[in-house]
Amino acid sequence: MEMNSEMQQYIQPSPTVDSDNPAVAKFARENSGDSTDPREQAISFYYAVRDGILYDPYIIDLSIDGLRASTTLRIGRGWCVAKSILLAACCRLSGIPARLGFADIRNHLSTARMREAMKTDIFFWHGYTSIYLDGVWVKATPAFNVELCERFRIKPLDFDGRNDSIYHPFDLDGNRHMEYLGYHGEFTDVPLDQMNETFRREYAPDLLSSWQKADFTRDVDQETREYQD
Repeated sequence: MEMNSEMQQYIQPSPTVDSDNPAVAKFARENSGDSTDPREQAISFYYAVRDGILYDPYIIDLSIDGLRASTTLRIGRGWCVAKSILLAACCRLSGIPARLGFADIRNHLSTARMREAMKTDIFFWHGYTSIYLDGVWVKATPAFNVELCERFRIKPLDFDGRNDSIYHPFDLDGNRHMEYLGYHGEFTDVPLDQMNETFRREYAPDLLSSWQKADFTRDVDQETREYQD
């Protein structure tokens, strides 16, 4: 598609959206699907990132190196921002404009360790990908892989390339799941200075370092044991 100069920035590599990285290029090629239609490719990328990269909020790293799409691929895990960056990188590599969106949310999917450390159920700077398809920016949220959704009894988020894919307000049992409190906007790359400032103001200084020593999968097993019994 032909793009003006403003749109060009959304198909170019950027510090964290390293779509020019060979590993990212390989992942995009392998997961672009059989169609040349941008919408179908974006859908294929979405599911590859949603389910191929495990959601893990314990490995938050608010640095350029820690957030790069290539880093998330190498680790095979990522939190919402990291997974959104990888999805954006796949889209940009295929010439599909993509940018990074952020919102503050009240999230009821958490572990006891997260609740104790955060002292709040508000997740600041939750990330999603905004993809330009058929002349419209569409929100896509590839964070929670399908296995995690099944464990917490929430409906996995689907993406059809036409409608915004954002979290459901209730889980499958009618309990509160997610509430969007406000949007920060959409960016070419991660506004790291703003994010770090918010995290320093709202969370304990040792929050991220304490999580990185823990096992999210094990904590999920403990948290969801009542659903499995």
